[in-house]
Amino acid sequence: MLKTWRRRWFFFDLDHQRLAYYTELDEKKLKGVIYFQAIKEVYYDHLRTATSSPRPSLTFCVKTYERLFFLVAHSAEAMRIWMDVIVTATDEHSRY
Repeated sequence: MLKTWRRRWFFFDLDHQRLAYYTELDEKKLKGVIYFQAIKEVYYDHLRTATSSPRPSLTFCVKTYERLFFLVAHSAEAMRIWMDVIVTATDEHSRY
């Protein structure tokens, strides 16, 4: 169950094989990372698991071995791109 939504800015970091996220857009200190090798699934939240999402139709999930991240994109196109890029990176990483 989600308690509250917190805004985070995610960056696709291919060099370090991870998604890095920050509390502010211009922040220099990392809030956290999601390594590609830890990602099990990336999927659209079609069951509306994140019922409190500010934009339910633009919410997708990144499931790792330890937790489930709910991400909200600013548009349907951005959501598709993020999902495709993360899935591709995860698939590429799992080949090695």
